[in-house]
Amino acid sequence: MADAAQRLKGILEQLIGTSLPVRIRTWDGSQAGPPDAPTLVVRNRRALRHLLWKPGELGLARAWVAGDLTVEGDLYTALDRLAGLIWERDEDTRPLTQALRDPSFRSAVRGLIALAGHPLPPAPPPEEARRPRRGLHTKHSDRRAISHHYDVGNDFYEIVLGPSMVYSCAYWPAPPPEGTLEQAQHDKLELVCRKLALRPGRRLLDVGCGWGSLAIHAAREHGATVVGITLSQEQAAYARKRIAEEGLTDRIEIRVQDYRDVADGPYDAIASIGMAEHVGSQRYLEYATVLHRLLRPGGRLLNHQIARRPQPDETTYQVDDFIDAYVFPDGELAPLGTTVSLLERAGFEVRDVESIREHYALTLRRWVANLEADRSRAVALTSPGRVRVWQLYMAASALAFERNRIGVNQVLAVRTPESGAAALPLRARTWN
Repeated sequence: MADAAQRLKGILEQLIGTSLPVRIRTWDGSQAGPPDAPTLVVRNRRALRHLLWKPGELGLARAWVAGDLTVEGDLYTALDRLAGLIWERDEDTRPLTQALRDPSFRSAVRGLIALAGHPLPPAPPPEEARRPRRGLHTKHSDRRAISHHYDVGNDFYEIVLGPSMVYSCAYWPAPPPEGTLEQAQHDKLELVCRKLALRPGRRLLDVGCGWGSLAIHAAREHGATVVGITLSQEQAAYARKRIAEEGLTDRIEIRVQDYRDVADGPYDAIASIGMAEHVGSQRYLEYATVLHRLLRPGGRLLNHQIARRPQPDETTYQVDDFIDAYVFPDGELAPLGTTVSLLERAGFEVRDVESIREHYALTLRRWVANLEADRSRAVALTSPGRVRVWQLYMAASALAFERNRIGVNQVLAVRTPESGAAALPLRARTWN
């Protein structure tokens, strides 16, 4: 079919009610759209069928992961131009039943069906986590969700994260960073340890310890005794190997253990770095209460957590389809205020909140660069679809942090004793 791109452009603009901000090239070689824009390459009709059977973000994601839809040009620019039509538009989109009453909308859908060809739905890519969203955040479902994300292979994570093997926001210097990702991750680990006032003889619980980087830093640089817990077998094996190589097995224990099963408190300090996003809103108060119980009076919690913007009606919040299906199954984000309130309800005194939103955007751009620099090996270690998942997830997340659609915060809280002596300095931070 000749000039499919022009037909598709017209159909899409009819559906979205505005001009398409990117160029389109279709399977027949035809092109349409702004000549200086990134090009959305629709490699075959199957991409349209993905979109027809799962309209919106999930259909686009399936087409992308399957390789039926790609981008030529700068991916960040393409995603930024499309953001208003995908993520930011979702809240204002008319209900489908209302849209179908519009003759022009029905006409556009019929045109898309004709252009898509074969009527049957394509199978989802194998990288998609297929499971019902019921029985969320049981111990079994949490293990399964963590395994989907983290048991991709340690070699793959080495490509993305680099030598630091820290999978959370780095802490960059000001002005804008000229240093390495490894130094910025070192500085983040040091920041966490200083906020927790770690020193020789103090016990640290590292909840969601990843590949052991914080545990090693806390033991080696601050003399702490550390227990790290994770639900990922691959992470635990990797962390134990690193700890043995560092000669720190007498000071660090890594367990494959659910936070609900930790029973050997009290600890002097607890670090929860990038872990709470997996807990879920229904379990968060329980999570905070467990951590409060595991701390000694006067002990500190450092909760490092991604936050979303609050919604006018919080009951309408829905988990991001792409993230839920391909990246963090069962993961949930909460507004900062909700997190602080729940920590306080659990008994904590919140003493400091530091937003490091821009730092995560910088970190994600470095991770994307790492992946693209060694893409062929990453594909060989996992699959082409898995690499496309990570490329899209990290690039879109970098833009989300830059545009303040999401943020990340370090919340320092204390299990303050009845005496009120929280044992923090009167000036915890010095502002320039």
